[in-house]
Amino acid sequence: MTPADRLAAAGLSLPDYGGLELGAVLPGALAAVGAADAVLARDAEADRARLGIPHADHAVVVLLDGLGHHQLDARRGHAPFLRSTESGIVTAGFPTTTATSLALFGTGRASGATGMTGYTAHNPRTGEAANLVSWEGADDPETWQREPSLLAAAAGRGVPVATLGKHRFEGSGLTRAALSGGEFVGADRLSDRVDEAIRRARTPGLTYLYWGDIDAAGHRHGWQSDEWVAALEDADQELRRLRARLPRHAVMIVTADHGMVDVTGAPRWDLGASPELARDVRLVAGEPRAVHLHMDDASLAPAVADRWRGVLGDHAAVLLRAEAVELGLFGPVAGHVEERIGDVVVAMAGRATVVDSRTQTPQAIGLVGVHGSLTPEELQVPLLVAEG
Repeated sequence: MTPADRLAAAGLSLPDYGGLELGAVLPGALAAVGAADAVLARDAEADRARLGIPHADHAVVVLLDGLGHHQLDARRGHAPFLRSTESGIVTAGFPTTTATSLALFGTGRASGATGMTGYTAHNPRTGEAANLVSWEGADDPETWQREPSLLAAAAGRGVPVATLGKHRFEGSGLTRAALSGGEFVGADRLSDRVDEAIRRARTPGLTYLYWGDIDAAGHRHGWQSDEWVAALEDADQELRRLRARLPRHAVMIVTADHGMVDVTGAPRWDLGASPELARDVRLVAGEPRAVHLHMDDASLAPAVADRWRGVLGDHAAVLLRAEAVELGLFGPVAGHVEERIGDVVVAMAGRATVVDSRTQTPQAIGLVGVHGSLTPEELQVPLLVAEG
C-alpha cells in the first residue's frame, strides 16, 4: 500500500496548502487593506480573491481556537450568527494543533517551514521534546521559527496593527515565534476585546483577535458537552455584536485553528503499557492524535513503522519521515526543520489516540476533546467574511 493509500484508507486528507487554507487568511486580510506587499512568501492578492475578502480600510481578523466546521455545523442552532454568516471552509495544516496553526496563520507558511511541528517537538540541540505552547525546552523563538511574521511585516510598512489577547500572552514564546509585531493589547474578557476591535476598526489598519475558551471547554469536557455549547454561544453573541457595530469600509474575518474529536470510550494505546510500541523509540513527541517517533538509530524506523502498523491496524496511517515529507503533510520542509519531524509519523484515524503514561500527566491523558490528525472533524475550519 502506498503512503497516499494509507492516508486515504484511514479516512484522512491532506491540507489544501496554497488553496483554501488557514495560511491564506492573514495574507488575504492584509491584501484587503492594501498591504499585500507585506507578504513575501505567497500571492496575498490571490489569497484575498480566493477567500472572497473585499477591499476595506480596516480588517478585524478573529481566530476562535478549537472551532471546527463540523462541530459548528452540528451545533448550528446554538450559533445562529456564525452559521448564517459562514461563507466557506478552509483547512488547517498538519498537525491540526494550536502551535502549528498559529504559525501557519501568522506567517502563511506550513510547519515544514516554520518548524512548529506539533504541541511538542524534538529539539535537535537538546535531544529532548520542546513544548511549543508553553515554550518549555524550546530555543529562542526567533531562532526556532525563522519565517517572517506577517503582522510585523505589515507594521514595518506603516500599517497600524494590533493583537488582542490575554495579558499573559504578551511576549510569550509562541507569540514571539508566530505573531510578533504591532501593538499588543491585553484583555482577558471577550467583550473587552470586541470593544477594542470596534474602536480600532474606525480607522485604517488591521486588528487580530484571538479567543481560546471554546478549545479549553472542548479539551476539558468534550465538544458535545454543555460547557462547550455555552462557550460557543458566548462567542456567537459577541461576534454578532462586533458585526452589528462594524463601521462602514471595515471587514471582519472569522476562522479557527483546528477542530476536535471526543475520545472518551475510543481505542487508546499507551506506550507505557505496550513494550511492542515502545521498543527502539527514544523520544515520543507531538500529541495523542499526531505522533512523532524518534530513534537513536534511524535505520530502525522501517521496523518500528511495521510494528506500529501491526498494532494499530486501520486506526492510524503510519508513515516514515520521507514518506510524510513526500506526501506534503508538512508542506515544503526546510533543512533545519527536518530533524524536528519524527523518523516515523503517526496520524490517527477515527477517534483513536496514542498516549505515553511514562511522560504524560494523567490530566493530559484524560482530556476528553483532542485534535492533531487529518480527519475532516479536525482539519476543516469555518471561514466567515462580513462587511460593515
